[in-house]
Amino acid sequence: MKLGTLAMLLIFLLAAYVVLVAVAELPPYGMVGNPSHNQVSQRYIENAWEETGVLNMITAIVLDYRAYDTMFETIVLFTAVLAVIITLKTTEREGGGK
Repeated sequence: MKLGTLAMLLIFLLAAYVVLVAVAELPPYGMVGNPSHNQVSQRYIENAWEETGVLNMITAIVLDYRAYDTMFETIVLFTAVLAVIITLKTTEREGGGK
């Protein structure tokens, strides 16, 4: 094998090992004590109407509690689409031809 192929194989195996170790360290799915089952969701459920005045709980969470997060996700998506468009755009050559 060439040295480059061997290096790529080694990097791939190392990355696969890191991913498998990370997955093995995740908490069991569906357990009540998992971080996803914490006080934040209960607070949203109990106080969404009083704190935001919005009847729809999903709208309250997305537009009031997580407005900055949603705004920056939109900016990142717009920037990525713009970068792809600029990268793939063909430019016209001088003289009118492509």
